[in-house]
Order: sequence, then structure tokens, then C-alpha cells
Amino acid sequence: MKVSILQFPGTNCEYDTQHAFEELGAATEIIWHKSESIPSDTNLLVVAGGFSYGDYLRSGAIARFSPIMKAVEVYAKNGGKILGICNGFQVLTEAGLLPGALKRNNSLHFLSKLHHLKVINNDNIFLEKLNNNDVVNIPIAHHDGNYFIDAAGLKELEDNNQILLKYTDANGEIKNPNGSVESIAGVCNKEKTVFGLMPHPERAMESILGSHDGVKMLQGFLEA
Repeated sequence: MKVSILQFPGTNCEYDTQHAFEELGAATEIIWHKSESIPSDTNLLVVAGGFSYGDYLRSGAIARFSPIMKAVEVYAKNGGKILGICNGFQVLTEAGLLPGALKRNNSLHFLSKLHHLKVINNDNIFLEKLNNNDVVNIPIAHHDGNYFIDAAGLKELEDNNQILLKYTDANGEIKNPNGSVESIAGVCNKEKTVFGLMPHPERAMESILGSHDGVKMLQGFLEA
């Protein structure tokens, strides 16, 4: 299993992501954003979290025009598996590879803490190791994590089982930290090949860090 991890100026979670997948037994490679190709042996492409280009425009809006993104779009069109985490999720929405957009948190404050999520749809390789309605505890760390999509887009997500995760409390009751529509924390494309979420499963791989719930979230990719 080969996991390639994109690195933009301002990315700060690429090595956390690399560590997480290597702990699960994957081979990894970090790809600089000026590269114009993705390694041919890539089984999963990860757009890691951070603050690409300092988030000086909309989060992910400048990264969307990096040279590597043309190859990312081709990779996606050919059915390649892609996971965008936090800023990576923002990049994928800006590139049109995932529906919706990420706005400033309702509180206008940066949020950094563990937060519970409920599994809404596990009929995909990302969450197949979990059950629907399972509650996991995963760190969030974002300033622009407020997921928005219009009513028509929301219905399409619901009809196609594209809503993957929602923010909740430990009992699975809605607890929305940032104002996201329907408390959405993660979505996928219609083909269930491109996935994005604001929380950081790569930071929840070991109990000493407060949670190891990220393990099952990432294992599905390795066993697909």
C-alpha cells in the first residue's frame, strides 16, 4: 500500500499523516506542490492539513492553483482514492472535487480540541471499519471549518449517502462547534472515491494523545 501526501507552503500535518499511515503498515511519500505528477504506484493520495499559503485568501483557494493540482484532478477523474483532512478538505472543495465550501467558524475563533463525531454513512472504504451511529472522539483544529452547502446540494448529499460524519457530543446528540450546515463534519463525492473531513484522524492514533479512534478511520483505506 502506497500513500502519497501533498505538501504546500504552510502545510503542517504532513508528517503526522505520514506517521499515522506508516504505523498502519503503509509506505509513504511526501509530494511537494510544485511537482506536476503523482507517483504511479499511489494507492491513496492525502491532502494534509495546515494553512496552505498562510490561508491569506480563502482557505485552500491559492493551493487549488498549485502545479500539482492538475495531476490531482486527473487522478480523481481516473477513480483514484483521495482523502482531504482539514485544510486538505478546503483545498478539495475549492478545486471542485468535493461539494460545498468551508467558511469562517460562527464564533470567529480558532477551535482546537477533541470533539465527538457520529458515523452517518459507512458504505465506503474510509469508514467501513466503523458502524453507522458509532461515535468517535477526534481532534479538531480550524478557523474556517464551517461547512456550507445550499438546500439543493444538501438534498443531493443526503440522497446519495455522501454525508459521512456529523459533530455530536459523547452520546451522539448534535453538538455543532462551528456552525456547519446540519452539523456536517465530513463528506465524499458521489463515486465515494474522494473524501474530506475537518477533524484530524491522524492526530488520534494513540491513546497517549487522548484518543486512538483515528485508527479504524484510516484502516479502511489500507485494506480496500
